[in-house]
Amino acid sequence: MSGRDSGVSYDRIAPVPQADRSMNFFSTFSLWIGANVVVTTVFTGMLLVPDLHFWRAMLIVLVGSVIGGIPIVLTGNIGTRTGLPTMILSRGAFGHRGAVLPSAVNTLVLIGWSWIQAYMGGLSLNNAVHYVTGYSNINLFVIFTEIVVLIITLYGHRGIERAENIVAVLMLLLSVVVFSYMFVHFHLAALATMPVSEHPTVTTMVGFDLVVSTAFSWITSSCDYNRNAKTQRTGIVASWIGYTVATVLAMGLGAAVSGFSRLAHQPQTYDPTSLIGGINPGLGFVAGIVIFLSVISTNVMALYSASMSFLAIFPRVKFFWPTLVMGVVAVVGALLKGWLTNEFENFILMVGTLFIPVSAVILVDYYLLKGGKYDAEDIISGQKKRYWYRGGVNYISYFAYVLGAVFAYVFTYVHALPTGATVFTFLFTALVYYGLMKLSRVTVTIEDTVVGSLVE
Repeated sequence: MSGRDSGVSYDRIAPVPQADRSMNFFSTFSLWIGANVVVTTVFTGMLLVPDLHFWRAMLIVLVGSVIGGIPIVLTGNIGTRTGLPTMILSRGAFGHRGAVLPSAVNTLVLIGWSWIQAYMGGLSLNNAVHYVTGYSNINLFVIFTEIVVLIITLYGHRGIERAENIVAVLMLLLSVVVFSYMFVHFHLAALATMPVSEHPTVTTMVGFDLVVSTAFSWITSSCDYNRNAKTQRTGIVASWIGYTVATVLAMGLGAAVSGFSRLAHQPQTYDPTSLIGGINPGLGFVAGIVIFLSVISTNVMALYSASMSFLAIFPRVKFFWPTLVMGVVAVVGALLKGWLTNEFENFILMVGTLFIPVSAVILVDYYLLKGGKYDAEDIISGQKKRYWYRGGVNYISYFAYVLGAVFAYVFTYVHALPTGATVFTFLFTALVYYGLMKLSRVTVTIEDTVVGSLVE
């Protein structure tokens, strides 16, 4: 059975051959729609209203999504060029052995994403079923949600791609139904003129920072999927449009539901199932299915990328076993329930602290220091030691990463910047890494042998 027929043959760290790449424009667009029309993104939209006017919040979401999409597509394009997953590519900047740390961090954070999303998806499905039948069992629906995710993920990238093509269309159609009902029944004009909070915690700049930081949660996974794009143009354009449309749709849904729930003197919520279900159980069920599908589409990608990150550390392990084990762990973690949603905003900020410096280092290394070229075969094998640095570790990238993480932590938690720290963390880390690499004269070229003061 060929790799094209089996669907899982290239679920490994080896470069995907051009002939086996399956993602056209629609597939890539659908995948990124499925990735970001997700309950956690909807939840982030809830955080913006009523601290901000609805239309101001939507403008922030649009601008932040367009800007946040830039590093996503640039990183994903490295995957399209090389055919490699993200954490394997991190060897180019961090060294063959040095890439173990970002790979381990990525694995753990993606499992955390799976916990949060599985709980929220199970909760929405439980609410939907409850409104129609009166039956309620959150634990059962959380477990069911993650089992569906695990089954799809075990079929590998091909299974995910097929599922996303279907789920993305369903979510877009059902979302139109939900939005139409909300705007007619609850009145869009009332939402547009809704007064803001007297003591807002989310300002315009903090809201922008939240939107952009959401983008960075996908950067370390983007190559895992875009390495299957047929062309660079397809990967860049379809990903950017898909990500932007998905974020505006999801955060717009969260912001609208939040505003309407407050206008109706109900507890603030992100979940359209809770808002609509009591009035129209049928549409409440539809809203619950939208959230459920969003969790399925995103969690399969999170679990798949967690497995790819694990394989970057232990390349001889088969894809099936770590995926199965992490899927079970995700089920157990999702049962933590309320703690997950209470800590969600801190989790988003933690993702920024850990991921933004990694993203900055990888992008600067590939596009500015290595001239947009990596030797994919040597990144896998290490035989030529072009990315060996000193003892398999690029200590400069580690130094820049730690400084960037400290910068993010200090200006997020200790002395929070009124503008947020996401963009500044990225720029700070990029400048530190670029400057130190230039000063130390570490060079790696595809044509020449490795030279430099920190390279063995």
